[in-house]
Amino acid sequence: MGPEQNKTAFSLAASWFMKWVLNNKAVSVLIILLLIQLNILLVPRISFIFEPLVALFGVMGLPLIMAGVLYYLLNPLIDWMESKKIHRIGAISIVLIAIIGLIVWGIATLIPVIREQTISLLDNWREYVDRFIAQVDAFFQNDLLSRLQTQLTGGEGDLSTSITEQADEVVGTTVSGIGNVFGIVSTTVLALITTPFVLFYLLKDGHHLPYHIMKFVPSRMREQTYRLLREMNMQISQYIRGQLLVAFFVGLMFWIGLSIIGLEYALTLGILAGALNLIPFLGTFIAVIPIVVIAIVLHSPLMLLKVLAVFTIEQTLEGRVVQPLVLGSSLNIHPVTIIAVLLTAGSLFGLPGVILGIPAYAVLKVMLVHLFTWYQSYTGMYADDYNPAPKPLVSEKKKKKLLKSKKKLT
Repeated sequence: MGPEQNKTAFSLAASWFMKWVLNNKAVSVLIILLLIQLNILLVPRISFIFEPLVALFGVMGLPLIMAGVLYYLLNPLIDWMESKKIHRIGAISIVLIAIIGLIVWGIATLIPVIREQTISLLDNWREYVDRFIAQVDAFFQNDLLSRLQTQLTGGEGDLSTSITEQADEVVGTTVSGIGNVFGIVSTTVLALITTPFVLFYLLKDGHHLPYHIMKFVPSRMREQTYRLLREMNMQISQYIRGQLLVAFFVGLMFWIGLSIIGLEYALTLGILAGALNLIPFLGTFIAVIPIVVIAIVLHSPLMLLKVLAVFTIEQTLEGRVVQPLVLGSSLNIHPVTIIAVLLTAGSLFGLPGVILGIPAYAVLKVMLVHLFTWYQSYTGMYADDYNPAPKPLVSEKKKKKLLKSKKKLT
């Protein structure tokens, strides 16, 4: 084969490669995905490179997370004070002094009560559970229920034993988790000392971070990157502020309600209910377990009815008043999606996964939406908006919520 023939063959091969590989958008996207997968496979083999970062996060992770949460909670107040002609550093100092004052007041007044109630509850919990199981077992030994049990089980097994065993496991697991939480508190002293310093500088310079981050982004990508970061920041801030405020009001309502009906450990159980409310859907119902046990064991059946009345009032106020005012159209995530995320994140990462799974999903959702938008514009396969399926009906209330969320983003 002569030189001219070789040149012609190479030219044909190059044109074929350009047409079917380099200029083929679908193939380009598949190559990019393949490279991402290769990077994911290689990361475990070079994990030793990240060991210093892991050690740094082990020391500074908790202070950074706590300071970040407080930043999202306090930054709107600092911005408002700055709009009222108060110097930003002065506003930060005022807020931090007020928080320190509240902490000192809490240590002097609330902490001793919480400590006394918590120690008493944990010391007596095993006895409370045994008495609760005994009462449940006596209830199922009733003649009418015994005949019903025989019909349900076909004469095999003991329904009361099964239920009491399950109850013992549930309440035992719940309170052992509570004990672990109180054990973790003792390890956060360093974080509590470090957090105020990190928080001060976050409140002072945090609103300038996007400007400095954009310097490292290529010029053509800055507009889209800034829009992505802004939406991610909005999702995180809305979730953190909303969940913390709702948890505070839930704990307050339980504390007031349980105190009014005269239930023991009202303050500790109210704080526990508020903390567990950070777990969507399931948290409040888990918090009710120790409340019901204490009501049955230490009081008459009338107290259980009072507890159920408190729970009903709290759920009504939370659903009709607190959440609409505080959360509004916060994350716009379907309830089935929330349950799936909670189960998956809890299975993979335990309690931190349950608490952080929803905001992590919201951030990931924003990133995927932007990635899909880029893919649409890059491939050109979604230029036509034609959709043969019937358009779903949207209520006027939902239209207003969607319009309001779009205005916030713009």
